[in-house]
Amino acid sequence: MTTVTSGPAPLWRRVLPHLLAVVFFLVLVAVYFSPILFDGKTLSQHDIVQFNGGAHEAAQYREVTGKEALWTNSMFSGMPTYLISTRFPGDLSLYLHQLFTLHLPAVVANLFLALLCGYVLFIALGVRPLLATVGAIALGFTSYNLIILAAGHNTKSLALAYAPLVLAGLLVTFRRNKLLGTALFALGLAMNLRSNHLQITYYLLLLVLVFGVVELIFAIRNNRLPDFLSRTALLGLAALLAVGVSFGRLYTTLEYGKYSIRGRSELTTPPPTAPGQAPAATEEGVGSGLDRDYAFGWSYGVGETITLLVPNYYGGASQGKLSESSETAKALSALGVPPMQLKDYLAQLPLYWGAQPSTSGPVYLGAGILMLFFLGLFVADRRTRIWLLSATILSILLAWGKNFEVFNNLMFDYFPGYNKFRSVSMALVIAQLAVPLLAVLALARVLRSRPEVVPAGGHPALTPKAVDTPETADLKRKLVYAVGITAGICVLAFLFGLGADFASPIDSMLQQQGFPLDALRQDRASLMHSDIFRSLVFILLTAGVLWFYLQRKLSATLAVALVGVLTLVDLWSVDKRYLNDSNFQRETVAQQFVPSVADQLILQDKSLSYRVLNADNPFNEANTSYFHKSLGGYHGAKLRRYQDLIERQISTRNPQVLGMLNMRYIITGDQKTPVQRNPGALGNAWFVREIEKVQNPDQEINALSNTNLATTAVVDVSKFPVSKTSYSAEGSTIRLTNYSPDALRYEANAVQDGFVVFSEIYYKDGWNAYIDGKLTPHLRANYVLRALPVPAGKHIIDFKFEPTSYKLGNTVSLISSVVLILAMVAALVYALRQKPEPVLEEQEKLVA
Repeated sequence: MTTVTSGPAPLWRRVLPHLLAVVFFLVLVAVYFSPILFDGKTLSQHDIVQFNGGAHEAAQYREVTGKEALWTNSMFSGMPTYLISTRFPGDLSLYLHQLFTLHLPAVVANLFLALLCGYVLFIALGVRPLLATVGAIALGFTSYNLIILAAGHNTKSLALAYAPLVLAGLLVTFRRNKLLGTALFALGLAMNLRSNHLQITYYLLLLVLVFGVVELIFAIRNNRLPDFLSRTALLGLAALLAVGVSFGRLYTTLEYGKYSIRGRSELTTPPPTAPGQAPAATEEGVGSGLDRDYAFGWSYGVGETITLLVPNYYGGASQGKLSESSETAKALSALGVPPMQLKDYLAQLPLYWGAQPSTSGPVYLGAGILMLFFLGLFVADRRTRIWLLSATILSILLAWGKNFEVFNNLMFDYFPGYNKFRSVSMALVIAQLAVPLLAVLALARVLRSRPEVVPAGGHPALTPKAVDTPETADLKRKLVYAVGITAGICVLAFLFGLGADFASPIDSMLQQQGFPLDALRQDRASLMHSDIFRSLVFILLTAGVLWFYLQRKLSATLAVALVGVLTLVDLWSVDKRYLNDSNFQRETVAQQFVPSVADQLILQDKSLSYRVLNADNPFNEANTSYFHKSLGGYHGAKLRRYQDLIERQISTRNPQVLGMLNMRYIITGDQKTPVQRNPGALGNAWFVREIEKVQNPDQEINALSNTNLATTAVVDVSKFPVSKTSYSAEGSTIRLTNYSPDALRYEANAVQDGFVVFSEIYYKDGWNAYIDGKLTPHLRANYVLRALPVPAGKHIIDFKFEPTSYKLGNTVSLISSVVLILAMVAALVYALRQKPEPVLEEQEKLVA
């Protein structure tokens, strides 16, 4: 073992390279998002627009009262705001997030954070700052990071951005300093969980799990099991602390999950299905979680995996742009399409012809980065390459979903928590983390070598011929292998493409409209072939830089810089296909929600509370929720019982059900009659004369089809036993006198003991009923509504949303946040007091 000795550098000199890296990242994000920073524009994000619509009521309540509305009636007739817009004051990690992002605007901050955390990962592994910067670019500018920002998946983006911080803590704990690693792991996981995208966290933990399995096997082999267990225990404590910081968010989500479409349906008969809706599970299903077909709806095609290397192999995005020199442009011009109309056509063409229903773009990791990944399989240490290769393979298999059922059905049915998530193509985020990590470690391994020559034997009169050292020769050979594999895949992809038909399911509809399909398919083929050639160029250029370094023609610094430039140019140019200047707009949130004629007509009704149904795609839009209390909305985890009601009753426009939900208005979409009033709306609450007993949920929801819900309440007595079934409702009245999202007050006048149904969604964990200030048990009626027996006389009835999970969660979050911050301060002091350690050759292997 040899030691590289050098005196400790001054602090400023050690800090300066990191400051320069941060400044460089700021320059990159400023250039990419210059329309936001310098032109006053915003990024047009569909999901953020929908979020603003759904969260508007809660945001207004917060602005007026300074309190959190834990319930909103603006979407799906009412649901908790836990996964919409709830803030947890006890979670102090917000201030850490603001520190890390330098208070940059949203979206800009996301990309900066991805670069910063990627940089921290490689610095934590002992990589030099310039090479760590290249690694940060490889992690931060992968196409998926920018595509999800364009779509408005900001929480997903933040969770991904913090993922490298978790990996940094993991690797430092096992390969370097276990105390500093534990602190870093706690910080990274706390920030990842705070981002509130549990599916990304789940995939990240799968990557951690694979690491743990590999480490365990090697620990047993090398008789290091006690050391492995002690480090694992430290990470376990760090994970508990991270969970504690976000405990309020996690606890309320866990509580809500069992009532949402991620939980079990109580129905035993299958519903009629509709596009974009999650079918309820049946007795033949798994019992808990999403329906398998729904979860696997977005599965990456087996052949589509090639997009990791060749981005436009399957056309790119579902709606892509072609140039005016394309075959489609020529064909449309020949058909007489005017130039201005032609430009619009060419901007949104169905170029994608892969296996998914639709896509915003491919997951592209970089051609040069993939070549370096394959090089890493030859030059990285055994544990690291086994871990990252296994994780990458797992990622791809999971992303295939329904296209590889033998494996994925087992995962869905038996692996804990896996059936809670949909869009399994998202599993490629594991590869998105693993591939650049191994690629940069491979680059570090090559640059760690010092290319030298030794004189070859020969006649003394002749000049001795220099030959490579065995190490340099070995690296050259392995570089040739990596290039051969990556370029070979490109060649095979080209050959397979020769037999492709380039047909998409949407083509049949285009053909009926007389669209020039042959020209479009020629352009799809052209996109494939040009990107195959493009990837080959970047592979060869990246390999060429390393070859010239090994030939002693380039310095290590210049080689790293050139690889960094190639990586940035490669990824940046692909990213700009999916997030470019056309995605920015000058519209503010207020301008995005301009009330329509229908909205204005409805808003003239100043009643405290009533509901509105937008007839146009009501369950995939939240614009209506911005102005009204909507029967519809836009959310990936609506209440399961309400989803059942949508599929079996609301979708058929059962007037009885629409009436019981107090749907007073319907937005028709007709310019002549934009709004229709529903005379059958039953109001905020009403006395009924009869209770119809049913014995199970199937009978309960079916009874809604043939019951007069104005006079009869349907109650599942297997869950809510009732002794009295007949009441006299004549003369009894009830009206809503005060409304806020999570508190409702009614004045009731019951001539006799009565039974009241409220047009509000029943939710067990939080809603409490009070009669004249006294807590009174209430029950569920009509499958989704609240109901309450009311004694004779005049009464004040209050419904208050008082979930204990929120209060408890906030307390735990506050305590854990304080502990985390103290731990970070202690770790920082400990790190600064540590004397710079000599670098051992084994440590130069980074993660050996």
